[in-house]
Amino acid sequence: MSETTSSCELICSQCEATVNVPHLQHKQRAVCPRCGHTLSIYHKQDYALCLSLAVSALFFLCLSLPFNFLSFRASGQQNNIDLPGGLSVLIDQDYLSLAIITGLATLVLPGLVLLGLTILLWGRLFATPQNWMKTVLFWVEVLMPWSMAEIFLLGTLVSLIKITSLADVAIGMSFYAFVLFSVCMSAALFYFDDTRIKIWLYNGDLPQIKPLSPAAASLSIQRTWALLFTAVLLYIPANALPIMHTELFGNDEPNTIMGGVISLWQSGSYPIAAVIFGASILIPIAKLVVLAGLTYAVQYHELTRPDRQIRYYRFIEFIGRWSMIDVFVVAILVALIQLGSTLSIYPGPAALAFCALVFVTMLAAMTFDTRLIWQQRTVCTP
Repeated sequence: MSETTSSCELICSQCEATVNVPHLQHKQRAVCPRCGHTLSIYHKQDYALCLSLAVSALFFLCLSLPFNFLSFRASGQQNNIDLPGGLSVLIDQDYLSLAIITGLATLVLPGLVLLGLTILLWGRLFATPQNWMKTVLFWVEVLMPWSMAEIFLLGTLVSLIKITSLADVAIGMSFYAFVLFSVCMSAALFYFDDTRIKIWLYNGDLPQIKPLSPAAASLSIQRTWALLFTAVLLYIPANALPIMHTELFGNDEPNTIMGGVISLWQSGSYPIAAVIFGASILIPIAKLVVLAGLTYAVQYHELTRPDRQIRYYRFIEFIGRWSMIDVFVVAILVALIQLGSTLSIYPGPAALAFCALVFVTMLAAMTFDTRLIWQQRTVCTP
C-alpha cells in the first residue's frame, strides 16, 4: 500500500477559507477550492530526500568559497577571483553596501535557510518537536524570499556572455560547486512542505491566523501605497542614471540598464537582451501596475474578477525577485574586470537605486494582504 499523509483541517492563509484536507498520496497536493492556493504537497520519503539535498547544498556551498570562481584575461593581463575575493573588490571600490547585499543574498542567507531546513528535517526524522524549532521555521520562511543563489547564478551566466567578446574567460572549480549548490538548494525547497512541518511542530493544533480587522486592512493598504510611491521615485534614477562605468584605455563609458539591453541586442545576444529587458524593465513596471491596481480595487471596492486578480498577484510576487539579475551582473563584472586603465568596470549610482527598487517592490507585495480580495467578495456577494 502506498504511503499517505493524515487528514486534517487547514485554514488558507491567503483567503481564510477552512479546508478539510484528505489523505494525500504520492505526488498529490491539497489546493484551496476558493483561491487556488497550494496548502500542502506530498512526495514519498520527501523528508529524507529534502534533508539529503539540504546537506548536499551546504557541502557544495562550502566548496564554492575557497577555489577559483572565474578568470579574466585581456591584453596580456589576468585577474582571478573567488567568491569572498569578489566581495573584497567591491569593498575596495567603496561599494560596501553592494558587497553586503550580494554576500547576504547569495551566500549568507541561503546558508542560513539550508541550516534551518537541516535542523527541522533532522528533528522531524529523528527527534521530537521542540518549541525552539518553531522559531527556526519562522526564520526559514522569513529569509527564503531573500535567498537568491539561483538568481546570482543566472547573473553570472549573463556576465559571461557579456564579456566573452572582450577577453578570454575561464571557469574555476568554485563555479561548478556553486552550480551544484544552487541546483541542490532549489530541489530541497521544492520538496520542503512547511505545512506538514507545522502540523508536526504544533501536534496538529495549528495557531489561528490573526483575523483581518478593519484597522489591519487599512494599515495594509496604507503601507502598500507608501512602498509603491517610494518604488516609483526609485524607478527614475534606477533607469536614468548609469548602472556601471566601463573604462577602456582611459576612456570612461557610462552604461544605463536600457543601454546595456540595446548593446546586447546589437551584438546578437537576443535571448540575453530579452532576459535583461524583461527582468530589469518590464517586471518592475508590471509589479507597480498590478499592485497599484489591486490596492486601488480593494480600497474602493472595485474588484471584478478576484480569481484572476489573485493569479496576477501570485505571478508578480514570484517573479519580482528575479529583477536582481542586473545588480548581480554589475557585482560580478566589477569584481572580475579590474585591469587598471586598460579595462576596468565600476558600479554606477543606479546600481543601488535599482537594488532598492527591487527590495521595495518585494516588500510592497508582502505587505499587501490577499485576504482583502476574498473578504470583499464575501461582503459584496448578494
